[in-house]
Amino acid sequence: MTAEFAQVQWRGLPARIEVQRLNPQLHGPLMIFLHEGLGSISMWRDFPQRLCDALGFRGLVYSRPGYGQSTPRPRSERWGPDFMHQQARELLPALLEALKIDVPYWLLGHSDGGSIALLHAAAFPRRVAGLVALAPHILVEDISVTSIAKTREVYLNTDLREKLARHHADPDSAFWGWNDIWLAPAFRHWSIENEIRDITCPLLAVQGLDDEYGTLEQIRGIARRVPQAHLLELPGCGHSPHRDQPDALIQAVSTFIRPTREHKETRP
Repeated sequence: MTAEFAQVQWRGLPARIEVQRLNPQLHGPLMIFLHEGLGSISMWRDFPQRLCDALGFRGLVYSRPGYGQSTPRPRSERWGPDFMHQQARELLPALLEALKIDVPYWLLGHSDGGSIALLHAAAFPRRVAGLVALAPHILVEDISVTSIAKTREVYLNTDLREKLARHHADPDSAFWGWNDIWLAPAFRHWSIENEIRDITCPLLAVQGLDDEYGTLEQIRGIARRVPQAHLLELPGCGHSPHRDQPDALIQAVSTFIRPTREHKETRP
């Protein structure tokens, strides 16, 4: 599948958003994929297609501004602690409007994308049919800051920049936007623990037992605040369940979604 571009107004300026549609010939439900803090369309690899094929879903994958082939972050722009709130409440609705998507949809988000998905589902409960959050963040933990600080050193001293350049038109835009805000002192108090209480849709939260960017408190904290949440704790899995345990994840998501679809299809 080839990528296309959507034009949106973002923070008062025009922005070009890289998007990819999966299984557009189908009439099934739509799954929207939200990438991690250093992610993009291409960094998902074939996971979105595999999952959509297994579910019989259509898919929409996109690169946020500053990532992939989307409009890069201006060099002078510094993200604030509310950057994920902006993505959830402003950018994603603008993209959906530009693409004329006006039906309920599923969300699958990873890491920062998982947090954005949680915020979006809380803010727009009538629009979101269900949600899968992979290694999401609902608060800042020491393990997260420590690992992100180590990643900064790797970026400065190894070939990580060249590797990211395979996936981003401007790898510095992607890296420093994410790294600077996560290591900013003001971000240490960031939390969405209260906002997620407004989520009403079915929710599956997934985390690896070997996640180097967060403890299980991230998804267990979701379960305490969202009564309908289901949890999946994967052994032999780090921060990226879709890369470390793709088959187990696809099976778990299929099992989670099936009763929801069957209930909807059998309602009078």
